[in-house]
Parts: sequence; structure tokens; C-alpha cells
Amino acid sequence: MPLVNVKLIEGVFTSAQKQEMIRKLTDTMVSIEGENLRPVTWVVIEEVKSGDWGIGGDSLTTHDVQALAAGKSKVNT
Repeated sequence: MPLVNVKLIEGVFTSAQKQEMIRKLTDTMVSIEGENLRPVTWVVIEEVKSGDWGIGGDSLTTHDVQALAAGKSKVNT
């Protein structure tokens, strides 16, 4: 029974985007493991509080990720 665990910074993705992630990650796993395992393929999305995620010693916030997605450099560096 595969378990795919996705961690995201809170407030970055909409509910619809998270549902799309669940569908597509499940489809990807099923393409590898076979259709019979679809009913037992778990995808768990966990949201991490803004500022509680760090990269290279710097915290990352929801605003930072939104700026990166918009093609801007990280805000708080």
C-alpha cells in the first residue's frame, strides 16, 4: 500500500490545486505499480505553517513562495 506524503507551505495552493495533486500523484503511482493498487494508494497533503519551513538557513513564508511562483526572487533574503 503506497503512501505519498506531500508537504506544502500553508496558503500557497488552493483546494482545487491540492485535489489535482492528489489525482495526478495517484495516477503516476498507478502507472508504475498497476491499476489494482489504485484503491490502496494514499496521498496525504500536509501544510506547514508559514515561516516554519527553512532552506539554506532561511525561513520561507507563504508570501515568499507566492513571489517565487510569480517569477520574483525570495522576498526575505
